[in-house]
Formats: sequence, C-alpha cells, structure tokens
Amino acid sequence: MPPLNRTVHPAPKRPEKVLQFGTGVLLRGLPDYFIQKANERGSFDGSIVIVKSTDGQTDEFTSQDNLYTVAVRGIQQGKAIETNTVVSAVSRVMAAQTQWNEILMLARNPHLQIIISNTTEVGLDYVEESIFQKPPMSFPAKLTAFLYERFRSVGGSKAKGMIVIPTELVTDNGLKLRDAVERLTAYNELGKLFTKWLKFHVRFCNSLVDRIVTRPTDEARQELQAEVGYTDDLLTFTEPYHLWAIEGDDRVKEMLPFADTPEIIIDEDINFYKERKLRVLNGTHTLTMPLGYLLGLETVADEMKHPLMSRFIESLMLDEIVPTVPHYDEPGMDAAAIKSFANDVLDRFRNPYLDHLLLNISMQETAKMQARNVATLQRYYEQGKGVPKRMAFGFAAYLLFMRAVREENGQFMGEISVPGGGVLTYPVRDDKAGYFYGDWQTVKDKSLTSVQTFVKSVLSDAKLWQADLNALPGFCEAVANDLHAMLTNGVESTLEKHMGAA
Repeated sequence: MPPLNRTVHPAPKRPEKVLQFGTGVLLRGLPDYFIQKANERGSFDGSIVIVKSTDGQTDEFTSQDNLYTVAVRGIQQGKAIETNTVVSAVSRVMAAQTQWNEILMLARNPHLQIIISNTTEVGLDYVEESIFQKPPMSFPAKLTAFLYERFRSVGGSKAKGMIVIPTELVTDNGLKLRDAVERLTAYNELGKLFTKWLKFHVRFCNSLVDRIVTRPTDEARQELQAEVGYTDDLLTFTEPYHLWAIEGDDRVKEMLPFADTPEIIIDEDINFYKERKLRVLNGTHTLTMPLGYLLGLETVADEMKHPLMSRFIESLMLDEIVPTVPHYDEPGMDAAAIKSFANDVLDRFRNPYLDHLLLNISMQETAKMQARNVATLQRYYEQGKGVPKRMAFGFAAYLLFMRAVREENGQFMGEISVPGGGVLTYPVRDDKAGYFYGDWQTVKDKSLTSVQTFVKSVLSDAKLWQADLNALPGFCEAVANDLHAMLTNGVESTLEKHMGAA
C-alpha cells in the first residue's frame, strides 16, 4: 500500500497566507480543516506554513508531502457521519530549532496576514528573554521576533498588519498573548514605532475552538487505510461537530475570508459561546468523569452505553446545568440554542468512534471543578431550586476519586475494585493530590461523622473554590451522605439507588 503523497493525491500549490505555531491534532482537525474546505469552495486561496517548536523533526510531514487525512466519524442528529478529507492546505512544516532564519524570512511575505497557534495552555505565559536568540525559547518571544521582523520589512505599513488568533484553551487567550508580546517589546526595547504598529495594525483575537480530535487506534488506522488505499502516519480522527468562535469586528471578517461558514462565528463578544461550552460540555465532563471511572468505565462512549451512567449524565446536563447558563434574547444565543447545544453534546458523548479516555479528562480535576462548576452550582441556588442532587452526587464521586492510597516516586495513586475481585491502580494527576491525601487520612469508611467533617473541611476551603461552598444550604449534607453511601455500599449500588429515587 503506497504512502499518502502528492502523487497519490495531486493537489494545487497555493500562496502562503497563514503561519501556524503548532502541529497538534486539534489544529489539524479544526483550523486547518476549515481552511482546506474554504480552498475547496473557492472562498480562500491560501496555504499554511507550520512552525514546529518542540524539536527539529518534521519527517512525518515531509515524507507525506505535508498531506494528511481527517476522518470524520460520529452521529449528528441521529444520523451516522463518515467522511474522509485529504488536507492539502499545508505547504511546508519548518523546525524552529534549525530553520529559525528561514522562518523570520517568511515575515517579508506580503501575502501572509494570519497567525494561528496552539502551544498548550502554559505556552502563552510571559517569559522574560531576548527575542534575538535563534530561536527564542517561549512562543510569545518567537511571535514577537516574527512580528518585529515583519515591522522592519514593511516599514510600519497598515496594509501589512496581521491578525493573530491563538486557540489555546485559556480564557481571553488573545488578550493574554497580546500582553506577553507587549511586555517582551518593552523588555527588548524595540522602540516606539514598533509599539505603535503593534497597537494599531496587529489584531489579537480571543477565540474558542470546539471539536474533539484524536489519534486513531491501530485497529481504526488499519481499517481506514484499507478503505482509502494508502498509508497515513498523520491520520486524524474527529467528530462531526465543529465550531470556531473568534472575537472580532468587520475588519477581522475581511481578513478571514475562509470564515464563510456557519461553523465559524466572528462576533465582538463570544462570551456566550465560551460559557455554553465551559458549563455544558466541560462542566459535565468534570462532574461525571470520576463517577464513570469509579464504575470501571474507560471512555466517554462507555459512560453513554452504561444504563445508569447515561441517565445520570443526561439528567445532570439537561436538568441542572443547562438552566443556569446565561443567555440573550436573540436567535442563536437564547435558551433554545443552549438546549440544542446540549443535545449535540450528548450525541458527541455517544460517538463510538472516538476513544475519549476518562483518565485523560482527569488531569487537574480540582482546578477544572472550580473553573467549570462552582459558578454553575451558585447559579442553581440563585434560582431557588434547592440542592442540585446530580451535582452533589458528582462532587461526592470526585472526592472519592481523589482518595489516593499511597505515594510512589512523587505520584499519588488511587485504587478501585474491578469485577472479579481485582484492583485497578490509577494516578491522581492533580496539583492538589497531596492535599487530599492528607485530609483523607481523617476519614473512617463506616463513620458518617468523619465523612461529614472531611466534606465540610473541603467545601469551606476558599483557596480551592474561591468561595465557601458550605454556605450553599444542604449541599454539604448531600455530598457527605452520597460519599458515605459510596464508601459503605459501593459506587454502582449507590448510583442505582440515587437514580431510582429520582
């Protein structure tokens, strides 16, 4: 079977208009996919130059002439979706470690107007360093060096300004990146004229990306390669749902001609879309992952196949989370849009083609719980509905998931019983793992009093939650009772009783 290349799949060369920092699957499956589709529609005629920062290896791209396949698999509005798209929009992939001078030369390209990034959440952090290193260490420093070279080559021209769209999963990612670039500009003494050009002619846009993109399993890769008739080491699996919300005005719309599809939203305020995703999709993941994993399940799709777990997820999302999400009285941003999004999310959770591992979702669970669910919990109480039973149950499962039984080489390890009498050990990958390891030492499984004391102590910790959750009437009692029942009777039997009592 031949490898994917431009002999197997001929593709036209297009002018390089987009610079992209990052080679990950999210970029390949969302922004690059959007640009590919726009090229096919004829609304955009451009290619992407990718900068790889992590190491100097670009062989996986060059060996395939920078082509790769995006396989869309899933269910949308009850219909199975299976499509394959060969993305030919990438012109070349360059290594920052070995090709930095060539990358800087790209700044002189008059066609280049758009910069996209996804460098991990900490990748936007400010690092005080010289931008004249080859290359600079941090992404903001690399970007500052590139923009400075652009400024020097165009003489401060307004027409040669740029639009920068970070896609890192950080609140106000565009503003954060702009702040880092401005601080680096001052530290490196790049001058008033560059500072002025940066302020008026380089637009940093907050953005939100929403699509689950994964690498395929070996079995899925083999099946798809047999279907298409070539091998593809960059094969990317993704779900049908895709959304890219970009904060911007009419000028931004003019500079992004590929944004001529309903799945790309350009608006001066994208907070509605951020809140909707954060609360409904991410918040549900965070409140249900511990429970699903403690039941012995491995993936989100497994949760949706489990009769009790799927009912719990639907009830939590539709009855307790959706009614709390802020909305506006206009089509597409109203209560109906939130409910429609929630139904889409349930379809996405059911997707049997994506191996969305629960243990991967568990990374930094405590910080996620605070960011995604505390405000939801408070809003529920503000609506005068009393104790949110599903949220309390999910929170109890989270506390149980955080119970480490030992420490191994600095890593805290938890344990769950599996069918047949075995024990599964899992890492508690959370900055607060040591905190919970200490507090759990005070709990005696059969003692409701010790469980209540533990829960009260955790909920009152304003450093964890930026609020005193004990102030929410009945919440501490509900969490403690659910947690004690799980410790005494087991997770599944407790969930069965919980759902039966609803």
